[in-house]
Amino acid sequence: MQRRHLLGLAALAVPAVVRAQPGAWPSRGSIRLVAQFPPGGLVDTISRLIAPPMAAALGQTVLVENRAGAGGVIGTDFVAKSPADGYTFLVSHASVQVFSTATLPTLPFDPVADFTHLGMLVEAPNVLIVKASSPYRTLADYLAAAKATPVRYGSSGIGSAPHLLGVMLGAEAQARNLDHVPYRGSAPAMQDLMAGTIESMIDPVTTNVAMLKDGTLRCLGISSPQRLPQLPEVPTFAEQGFGRLTSSQWLGLSAPKGLPEPIAEKMTALIPTLLETPVLKQRCEELATLPRKPTPLGADFVAVMREDIGIWTGIARQFNIVQS
Repeated sequence: MQRRHLLGLAALAVPAVVRAQPGAWPSRGSIRLVAQFPPGGLVDTISRLIAPPMAAALGQTVLVENRAGAGGVIGTDFVAKSPADGYTFLVSHASVQVFSTATLPTLPFDPVADFTHLGMLVEAPNVLIVKASSPYRTLADYLAAAKATPVRYGSSGIGSAPHLLGVMLGAEAQARNLDHVPYRGSAPAMQDLMAGTIESMIDPVTTNVAMLKDGTLRCLGISSPQRLPQLPEVPTFAEQGFGRLTSSQWLGLSAPKGLPEPIAEKMTALIPTLLETPVLKQRCEELATLPRKPTPLGADFVAVMREDIGIWTGIARQFNIVQS
C-alpha cells in the first residue's frame, strides 16, 4: 500500500503528464510490471527504478510484482499468458530469454514469438567475487587453488549466465575442481558466501557494487570489455587471458504477444526517455548497470536476442549444460 501511494505521488508530481481520457489507454486500474526473480536481485532493483518514471510518464500507477521461481521461467510464462491489453509488462531478462532457452530442453513459451519485445533497458556485466577475508587475492590464486582442491562458486541457478561463465572459466583454465553450486536467486547465494559455505560467487555487478566499494567483497574478474569507471581497480577477465568470458546480462521491457500497435509504439518510444530520467540515470551509473548506446528498440532488440540465443546455445551444447 505504501509503494502504491508513493508511485501515485510520483505520477502527480510531473505536471507535463496528461491523464488518459475515458476509454483510452491507460485508463483503468494499475499497470503491472512483473519481475521474475526474488526481491534484492538485478531484475527487482531495475524494476523498482523504472516504475516511478514509467508511472509519471503514463499518468497511471505502476506496481512491481515479483513472480519468482524456476529460474525466472514462472514469471516470464505468466506474462506470456496474460492479456495483451497494456496492463501487464515484463522486465525481460537475458537469463530467461537467452540462457534458459539455451539450456532447457523445453520452455512453456517461445522466448521471442510469444512476446511483444519493446526494447532493451540496461545491461550488467558479471563479477567473480570472494569475501574480503578470502585467501584468493587474484584470479591466478583462485584458479591455482581450483586445480588442486575443490573451490565452489555459487550462482543464481543451473543454466544461468553465471553458471555458464564458471564452466567456461574452469574449462579454459583447466581448473577441474571448480565446482558449481546453484541457488534460487542471488540473495541466498550471497548469504552462503558471507557465511563461508561457498568460497566464491559469480553474479551481476549491480547489487554488489556497494560491498565491493566498502571492502566487504573482493572482485577477481569482471566480464565487461574494459574496466568500469565505478570499479577501476577490478581487472577484466579479458585482460587476464579469458576473452571468451566477455559478456553481459541485459534487461528489457516486454509485453504479451499481440500488444496493440498504438500501445507498443508508445511504450517503445518511452524507453529512451525513461533511461534519461535523472534519478534513474544516476542510480544506474552508481550500480555500473547502464543502457547500451544506441538503445536497441523493437526489431533491433529482437535481433540482439536472437543472436545471443544462437551464441549461448552453442556454448551450452559445447559444455553439455542441459537442465532436466
